[in-house]
Amino acid sequence: MKILIIEDEKKVAIALKEGLTNLEFEAETAFSGEEGFFLLNTKKYDLLILDIMLPGRDGIEILKALRNQGNNMPVLLLTAKDAIEDRVLGLESGADDYLVKPFAFPELTARIRVLLRRGNTDLKTRLTLAGLEMDLLARKVSRDQKPINLTGKEFELLEYLLKHTGCLVSREMLAKDVWHETLRATPIDNVIDVHITRLRKKIDGPFETKLLHTIRGLGFKMEVHNS
Repeated sequence: MKILIIEDEKKVAIALKEGLTNLEFEAETAFSGEEGFFLLNTKKYDLLILDIMLPGRDGIEILKALRNQGNNMPVLLLTAKDAIEDRVLGLESGADDYLVKPFAFPELTARIRVLLRRGNTDLKTRLTLAGLEMDLLARKVSRDQKPINLTGKEFELLEYLLKHTGCLVSREMLAKDVWHETLRATPIDNVIDVHITRLRKKIDGPFETKLLHTIRGLGFKMEVHNS
């Protein structure tokens, strides 16, 4: 489960990230409203922990923009403001829950688990696109009911691409999120390109409708294109 923490108090943000990582969540941090809003528009998360008082865009502004975009990700607000009107404003702006600072970490994690359970209709175990089906639990892939055999890394790569259907996926994103490389270098780009080529042959080669496309100089995109 991927969680984004937007919190300008770095000690608090880092402590939350470490605590959530120890509980086997995948957590990222942003220390300003602008940085957090950028991440929300370039990556996908399962839950957002959002401080109200932020430099640049404040939490309420980010929250309203998120909801206006149709993003229904669960949002837990953190606030130092204990006034009723501030809590009401946060909830009316689209927050799912809130915590007043200071708070106990076990209470935070309990609220996170409740929100994730409440929003688990978005947690798909089967991904589909134009006849291509991916069963994440059984780890099986087929297209038009014909089985496709993938290596472990090809499976991870396809899962990532399908979860970002319609979005541009850069080599930087793949290097970080699929290959878990923190330092990018030309050799990892070559490895990515080789895997993309092999994956394309398996999922697109025999079929008229192409799904995996290279966007020259930018990256890759999963979407329906007719040949």
